[in-house]
Amino acid sequence: MLGVFLDTETNGLDWLIHEILEIAYTIVDLKTGATLFSYVTLVQISEEAWQKSSQESLRFTGITKEEMQKGKPKEEVAKEILRSFKKFSIKRGEALFICQNPSFDRIFFTKLISQKIQEKESFPYNWLDLASMFWAEEIKKGKDPEEIELSKDKIAAYYGLEKERRPHRALAGVDHLILCYKKVVYRE
Repeated sequence: MLGVFLDTETNGLDWLIHEILEIAYTIVDLKTGATLFSYVTLVQISEEAWQKSSQESLRFTGITKEEMQKGKPKEEVAKEILRSFKKFSIKRGEALFICQNPSFDRIFFTKLISQKIQEKESFPYNWLDLASMFWAEEIKKGKDPEEIELSKDKIAAYYGLEKERRPHRALAGVDHLILCYKKVVYRE
């Protein structure tokens, strides 16, 4: 089974008006822990879409207009993702997605690769989240649900890991997610 550890950075939180500015993912063999492939790119958006940016989101990511303009067109990014997913057989039953916030990442991912194409290519429909994995482990230990803090930085601190680097960037988010996942799942 393969895990696609994925993170996106966007110009806002509303999928109806905002866009992906950066996407990163790392494909990991979940049995061996081996990293098979890693991808990161900035994504160009239109001037109109940039004007709709949330300034708070831009501060959060540190992505500037000039940097975004050096990114790749959405269509090129989609083709690169499709090629790598095909190469590593990222399909239902053989792979799944792991994110910090899958409901957010999935809906923005769908703006790059439509649900119709995802279905045609049999993309995994399982999008797992780190917080739920951590939650389940803590509940098994008898911890009071109200005392469990679920931010990735809080999970990292629980295991003695550093916070994710700032500003938030997609590949740093993926790398941090993998570190936290290994602590939660494998106790490494």
